[in-house]
Amino acid sequence: MSNILGRQIFQHRRYSRALLLIIPISFLFLTGCGKGMSKLLKNPDPAFKLRKAEQFFVDKKYSKAQLVYEDVMPYYKTSKEFEDIYYKYAYCAYYLSDYTNAENLFKSYLEIFPNSSRAEEVDYMRAYTYFKRSPKSPLDQTNTVKSIGMMQTFINTHPGSARIKEANEIIEQCRRKLEIKDFNSAQLYFDLGQFRAAGVSFTTLLNSYPESQRADEYKLMVIKSYFRFAEMSIEEKKVERYEQVITECQEFTDRFPESKLKKEADEFLQLSQKNIKTLTNEQT
Repeated sequence: MSNILGRQIFQHRRYSRALLLIIPISFLFLTGCGKGMSKLLKNPDPAFKLRKAEQFFVDKKYSKAQLVYEDVMPYYKTSKEFEDIYYKYAYCAYYLSDYTNAENLFKSYLEIFPNSSRAEEVDYMRAYTYFKRSPKSPLDQTNTVKSIGMMQTFINTHPGSARIKEANEIIEQCRRKLEIKDFNSAQLYFDLGQFRAAGVSFTTLLNSYPESQRADEYKLMVIKSYFRFAEMSIEEKKVERYEQVITECQEFTDRFPESKLKKEADEFLQLSQKNIKTLTNEQT
């Protein structure tokens, strides 16, 4: 008996915690929705209001559906209808582009109904809300990184899902966005004349995205950066730094023997060798 009571208390607490996630929005809509919505919300029959919410949802009137679902949810929190109400309430937030709230609601849904037949779908949608919040590449990419992690977790958790292909495509889109941001940061160092920092950044970029279609371009930028860094160095450091350029050029040839950029890399190799020879002769 005590075990049954304990489970009931635990379930009640989970429902109550879920309801706390629901942002009270009623006062935001009452004025705009007019007398019709105000009259509906004052109706004492929750079943009638639920039917209206369902119709609003079908008609894609998500603001109204969200408002009425919120109003009736306390009446149904211990009923079999609660799961479907909560599911559609979460989607209202998603369809209204309130992705932060949608993520919280999808997460809560999974906590309350872990064995639901919709769990896989909701788990995917939770990850997808981070992708929807991923901004353009120049901006902070916290949500992009989070989207990659969440999608990978989804793939690992649901290995047989039909959504895995789409999840992998989203991961690739996010990685391309991060790659563009990292490239722009490295290029900025180069454009500002901070050639050592540019060389390090382009090396990091290449190591982070070794399979990129632009990998040979990144390696060439490493060569250019260190060559310019060597040119601007004090005399005592130039030979050492041109030798680093030579090493980078040799690595380019080994890694990208068929690259269209190889000719340019070879030119930097020859220039570096020539400069070392000139500097060595001057020193002797």
